[in-house]
Amino acid sequence: MSRPRRPGMPRSALSLITLVLLVVLVCVAVVAPLIFAGQAKSIDVNAIQGGMSGRHPFGTDALGRDILARTLVATRLSIWLALLATLLGTLCGVIVGSLPIIVGRRLGRLIVAGFNLLVAFPGLLLALFLALVFGVGARGAVLALAVGMAPSFARLTHTTASGIAKADYVSAAKLLGVSRRRMLLRHVLPNIAEPLVVNATSQVSSALLSLSALSYLGFGVQPPAFDWGRMLSDGLSSIYTNPAAALAPCVAIVLAGVTFVLAGELLTLLVAGHRAAPRRRAAAVTASGPGDDLPPAGPGDVLRVEDLTVGFPSAGAPLVPVAGVSLNVRAGEIVGIVGESGSGKSLTALAIGSLVAYPGTAHAAVHELGGNDLRGMRPAARERFLGTSLAMVFQDPLSALNPAIRVGRQLAEVSEVHGGLRRDKAMARAVERLRSVRIPAPEQRARKYPMEFSGGMRQRAAIGMGLMAEPLLIIADEPTTALDVTVQRDVLTLLRQVSDERGAAVLFISHDIAVIAEIASRVLVMYGGRVVEDLPVTALADDAAHPYTRALVASIPDMTTDRALPLATIPGRPPDPSARPDGCSFAPRCTFADDTCRSTRPPLAETPDGRRVACWHPRTEADDADPTVIEFGAEGGR
Repeated sequence: MSRPRRPGMPRSALSLITLVLLVVLVCVAVVAPLIFAGQAKSIDVNAIQGGMSGRHPFGTDALGRDILARTLVATRLSIWLALLATLLGTLCGVIVGSLPIIVGRRLGRLIVAGFNLLVAFPGLLLALFLALVFGVGARGAVLALAVGMAPSFARLTHTTASGIAKADYVSAAKLLGVSRRRMLLRHVLPNIAEPLVVNATSQVSSALLSLSALSYLGFGVQPPAFDWGRMLSDGLSSIYTNPAAALAPCVAIVLAGVTFVLAGELLTLLVAGHRAAPRRRAAAVTASGPGDDLPPAGPGDVLRVEDLTVGFPSAGAPLVPVAGVSLNVRAGEIVGIVGESGSGKSLTALAIGSLVAYPGTAHAAVHELGGNDLRGMRPAARERFLGTSLAMVFQDPLSALNPAIRVGRQLAEVSEVHGGLRRDKAMARAVERLRSVRIPAPEQRARKYPMEFSGGMRQRAAIGMGLMAEPLLIIADEPTTALDVTVQRDVLTLLRQVSDERGAAVLFISHDIAVIAEIASRVLVMYGGRVVEDLPVTALADDAAHPYTRALVASIPDMTTDRALPLATIPGRPPDPSARPDGCSFAPRCTFADDTCRSTRPPLAETPDGRRVACWHPRTEADDADPTVIEFGAEGGR
């Protein structure tokens, strides 16, 4: 029976050759100065400029010293200087590339422009100039080359960090009020470490070649010390009479350079295998007992928002994807938000959590959470308050959880930042929260990475992270979209349980009206960046007043739908946020629209039965014919 192959460990002839070359290079660097140091420094006036012989396979130099012994001994210094220059260049690049995230937007732009300009300048020429500044010698050459390499690493750091900074788990960290420095060290840099390490390994060969060139030109290692570049310079004078004197260091430079290039490729394969292995080991979801109970919150509105507007600048008219949204959610209430893609659901949720990304802006006439006016708070105080009072559950839990940090540590960070708990107590609290959201074996699972969780378990962990600070409001943005039906029901049950036991208000966003009907008690229907109807979930299926709401419901197939016909659709397209009509946004797609609908926007007015609807001609009878939804016939006609 064959031994199982370790996941992610490449087995090929090239990988084996790379490992052998690395072992040989390390052994030579460590052992050669111990064995051949005397022979490399021994001057023999009787063997000056000697050719290749059995005693001196690569001949001797101008002082009669053995070229082969000197080449072997020079391995340690040559490799050490290349590694040191690469390490310093990487550290400088990471620091400079990270500064734009810490110092703010304006100064950050100047820093980015600076290292982008330096990247366009050849690194070796920059190192030659800097070598004059730092002075000749090994130290000056290393510093010069490190500074010359730093711009490329700074650019790589900034590019990768900027992508990571847009991830959901970074947005969640911002919501928790985590400082920029802590966010950089804990959430950004660990996730860009792999490309930096792989790139640095490959750059060692370039550093080796550049340092050899500096020594060859007289800027690097100075006598009596010697590296391969210094030996190449000494052997050039006798290139025609004793070519082996220059050949030996050249071969050493090439072999070492190729070794480090291959090592970078091997490291890339290992990293790729390491990333793929947890996906193959994803565990299944099982349930355990319920969590701890907390007394429900008092009555009243937990969230109250009036006239919320979100805008983005553009070359023409500004984009306003959310325009004049007003809503409220009471303690222990689950309110669903439905609508087509682009209706403004997710942007509304981000604006409520003060997470609209630059250059977007969000304004509201009233923005209160738990009776606290968020508009009057200073940014730092608002971040601290939202970090403890608001929880966000994103659509993709894998992007909401930092893949480089263990799940337990991510949950514990909430209590460390906002609760002031020690590391051990914060971890104990994290384990309890994992248990409360029915994660099996929470002590062991807390030490796992998000990639080692299944989809449903990751979503439970994301909900558990939201419960670490006892939130007043939970915003769930499409939390069940990527889950199968069984796990979807588990997540819905968990959210309902959390709302009942803890008294938390829940704002549940989804495209799936069936899911909304299962979990919510009240539904907000959004279209064109506005709330067009606010109604009880019991009235959603048969008693909606707005034609758009009825069209959405009618477009959902049920057990009585004729499968011989194509699915029903709503004709037309949603409005463009940059060119929204003056009247009702749904008028171009509505069969009931008249001149009033096209010229005047209807307000979100309260109806006699306590609902709210934005329509000049609301449907008042449950059986009103609504031809807004068009069913295409079998032949394709309308």
